[in-house]
Amino acid sequence: MRLISLFGLPFVAALASAAVPFKDCQHKVKESIHGPPRGWSRHTPAPKHHMLELKIALPQAKFPELEQHLWEVSDPSHPRYGAHLSKEEADALTAPHPETLDIVNEWLASYGLAEESLIRSSAHDWVTIRVPVGLAEEMLDTTYHVYKHANTGESIVRTTSYSLPEILHNHIDLIQPTTMFARFKAFKSTLHWGNLLQPPVLSTSSGTITGPAGNQVNASCNSTITVSCLKQLYNAVAYNTSATSGNKLGLTAYLGQYANNMDLQQFFQLENPSAYGSNYTFVSVNGGLNNQTYAAAGIEANLDTQFGFGLTWPTPGTFYSTAGEPPFDPDMLTPTDTNEPYSYWLDYVLSQPMLPQTISTSYGDDEQSVPFTYAARVCAGMAVLGARGVSVLFSSGDSGVGDGDPNPATQMCYSNDGLNVTKFLPDFPASCPYVTTVGATVNIPETAVFFSGGGFSDYFVRPAYQEVAVSEYIAKLAPGTYEGLYTPYGRAYPDVSAQGVNFTIVYQGQTVLVDGTSCSSPTFASFVSMLNDARLNVGKTPLGFLNPFLYSTGYTGLNDITAGNNPGCGTQGFNATTGWDPVSGLGTPNFEKLEALVLSMA
Repeated sequence: MRLISLFGLPFVAALASAAVPFKDCQHKVKESIHGPPRGWSRHTPAPKHHMLELKIALPQAKFPELEQHLWEVSDPSHPRYGAHLSKEEADALTAPHPETLDIVNEWLASYGLAEESLIRSSAHDWVTIRVPVGLAEEMLDTTYHVYKHANTGESIVRTTSYSLPEILHNHIDLIQPTTMFARFKAFKSTLHWGNLLQPPVLSTSSGTITGPAGNQVNASCNSTITVSCLKQLYNAVAYNTSATSGNKLGLTAYLGQYANNMDLQQFFQLENPSAYGSNYTFVSVNGGLNNQTYAAAGIEANLDTQFGFGLTWPTPGTFYSTAGEPPFDPDMLTPTDTNEPYSYWLDYVLSQPMLPQTISTSYGDDEQSVPFTYAARVCAGMAVLGARGVSVLFSSGDSGVGDGDPNPATQMCYSNDGLNVTKFLPDFPASCPYVTTVGATVNIPETAVFFSGGGFSDYFVRPAYQEVAVSEYIAKLAPGTYEGLYTPYGRAYPDVSAQGVNFTIVYQGQTVLVDGTSCSSPTFASFVSMLNDARLNVGKTPLGFLNPFLYSTGYTGLNDITAGNNPGCGTQGFNATTGWDPVSGLGTPNFEKLEALVLSMA
């Protein structure tokens, strides 16, 4: 177990002025894991000619300074609130030390990798190279193998350890793909086929129930969720977004998830007729596509775009499709091998001078399946987005505290450190302290839904902004509750929540229902986008990183969820209760109250 504050990421510049004969240097293990995570098994040695796209992360020399900026510009009580950094300012604070660039360039050149063959990120803190397995093995003093997953049958090329010349250790944070076995997946619990033979009734029923804001909500919203339901539930019926404030909403898709435009228009006709005929800006990252055949339609991408853009219309929308490059197929000998989409997406967005003010992502995996170094660097990238004024939201996961299984006899929550001890399994990037993580609720009155991911990071220490709220929750637990199963001083999540069950979407021309925190994140993000719209309309800055606001005063504009739990790992999980809890966070949005709060701030 390894917990850090990213403020303390080490950087040491140690460089001999003379040229270094790297091939004669003693290699020292840079990173290793005990073995492949549960479900993966080693098969054959990787073909020497198989091409790898290796991403090399160089230390960000001034990251502590950037983090200080983030805290200041995100704290409504600080004089610098809203003074977000420009791309150029952020790049300067994440650039490597010149000595690091020199020595890493020299190392790469010693293997014939000249400058013209290197791909550099905007801040030069990532270097990407394309090399055959044979050369990668020589450079990293390792052996790559083909690993196969027992449940899915997919194969990837990885290793469990790699080494670097000792003189490089302080100049390279990580190299991947090496020890990374994460299978980032969309957080959708269930797709209900054929439940809806008729289009949803769009709030025409005369029956009403009292919503969380004390207002009347169409009774049908207790069985199916529509755009109209969410605006009623979260008290935003009276708000009309603008197309001219400069506000934008961004949604991300990975791993071949495509948003079908015919489905989107059909959804608009059903749920927001005013939006019919409108579209979004498609952005391809790393060769990402958006195949428009019905067969290629993605449930996740459809859900995100239909509800995200349906709720916020006419706010312009951006849909990022990031290619995860196909997993290695030992029969087809596919040319590249990586399944690490976040670094590619971050490379792209951080290179752009202008970004959507709100971005939602509904993908993740068990934190322990992501190497600590990779998690720390991706999380640092999220901090850069926050410092630049972007509100970044992630789903909290769909497996409660781990695997969603309350039965001790059948649970599958085991540590990946060779000890195989039962432990709760936090999700990443949900556990990153620089994002706003969204859990799920159900019904009216709202309760936390059983699959809502929540818990405590094993990698990141609890940030100061949530110390009071989380400490109060832990103090309420009976002594010894789940002792040893979680890290009580880790970053706690989720931060907030929103409805996550029975969302009505159009998929391949059919109306179906979807559950999951994949529903919750774009929903909460849409209301954040509306808040940004309200601020921009009166000349204020966007909200940026939300959590310091949410935990200091923003919680007073949320509906506290006090019922429900999130079972898993052979337990009943945590309980929702008054105040923050690791099932529903601080609660669900009351837009009218939140709007008043954000308009009262500088």
